[in-house]
Amino acid sequence: MVKRKKKKTRPRSGFKSLVLIFLFAVFVSFVLYGVLQIMQYQKTETVIDMPQGGMKTDKGVGNVSSKRVSAYETKKAIKHPYKNIEVPRSVSKKKEQLIRHKGYTVSYNSEWKIPNWVGYELLRSELDGGVKRDDNFVPDPQVKGKSAGNADYRRSGFDRGHMAPAADMTWDKQAMQESFYFSNICPQNPNLNSGAWRLLEEQIRLWAKKDSAVIVVCGPIVKPSRKQKKIGKSGVVVPSSFFKVVLVPYDDRPRGIGFIFKNSDTSKPINSFAVSIDSVESVTGLDFFATLPDDIEKQVESSFSLDDWSWRKSR
Repeated sequence: MVKRKKKKTRPRSGFKSLVLIFLFAVFVSFVLYGVLQIMQYQKTETVIDMPQGGMKTDKGVGNVSSKRVSAYETKKAIKHPYKNIEVPRSVSKKKEQLIRHKGYTVSYNSEWKIPNWVGYELLRSELDGGVKRDDNFVPDPQVKGKSAGNADYRRSGFDRGHMAPAADMTWDKQAMQESFYFSNICPQNPNLNSGAWRLLEEQIRLWAKKDSAVIVVCGPIVKPSRKQKKIGKSGVVVPSSFFKVVLVPYDDRPRGIGFIFKNSDTSKPINSFAVSIDSVESVTGLDFFATLPDDIEKQVESSFSLDDWSWRKSR
């Protein structure tokens, strides 16, 4: 009997090929997905909540909701179209030491023992900070020469009035502590300090919340006189008035406004003390916002309209 030869079975090469192709496709898909995720992360940018024409961070810092970023880190990352916009130019000769702190810049007058002016920027993102008020008034360690102290204000009849408010520094512990340096403090009538001056500070925070960013420069007005009122053994000069100028520079239509308060009881609504920035410049001898383009600087400083600003009711 003749034996039949067994037929050789051919390998199922078609099925294996399909499996290999499928596995290769899955591998490529995972690789591409990973590459896309990396590219997307590198391109991520956080835009500070500004109006059109506003500012953008220099580096992406991720999604704020998923990655906690301090207000100070955000502030450092901002590209400023107008460098040192909060620093005015002085056209009059006064003793000055320029000191830059974390939350503000101050021109300190060692003769008066008070600032010539204090300037700072306030962002909407800084308004929800959780740092509590420090209330530790101390001399500024960067001041050269003699400084005011707590003893000078004791039983003087004047408050230790902040120029850059502590309530604007809740975004950072160091900024809060530095707001209590005496280089940021002036003798203020208690009725002004707790009245119109405080109400204007609250109003400015509302403007910062609405407009995303404001620039503030404020300080004392000291009349040149041999009979200047002084307090304490340090001879801290008591200003006759105070000024404050506010600029909204990053809006589609930049605008500015100034205020002048006498260092006394001021019970009128704060908008009744509003003046043009040019008017403040003529009284103080300071040139504000000089880094703005000339046409914008002229526009925001020469005139103002109360209707351009939202006003809260005085309490």
